[in-house]
Amino acid sequence: MSLLEVMLVLVLVAAMTLMAAMATRGGTEGMRLRSAGKTLAAELRHARVRAITTGEPQQFQLDVRSRRWHGVGGRHGELPASVAVRYTGAREVQMQQGTGVVRFFEDGASTGGRIDLLTGEAVWRIDIGWITGEVRSGPVRTEAP
Repeated sequence: MSLLEVMLVLVLVAAMTLMAAMATRGGTEGMRLRSAGKTLAAELRHARVRAITTGEPQQFQLDVRSRRWHGVGGRHGELPASVAVRYTGAREVQMQQGTGVVRFFEDGASTGGRIDLLTGEAVWRIDIGWITGEVRSGPVRTEAP
């Protein structure tokens, strides 16, 4: 067997492994959903840590309609077009209809909230605790009928 043949076999095995992983994990849409959920959760955690370390309140803003977010320190981004967004949070801090705001305070607490990211039948949920400011994130398990 030549080196070229060995490399070809390795490339084929890697491609088959990737295809199998995508098939069992919801494909590319599932990967986009997980990636978006993990990114938002990380940005929320960053805002909380920044509030604690600077001693100044910080805020994370999410425009539900355009799927754009603005974090602390000028960080911002956009969710994939295939991902729908639902936001539930404290009405007192919402700047306008269709915009979700989570404010983190210097003691780590927050205004709390819940962000659901949806694609197809899959849901990724991000919960922000209002007392502790803890950010929890993960897929929502739906029961089969």
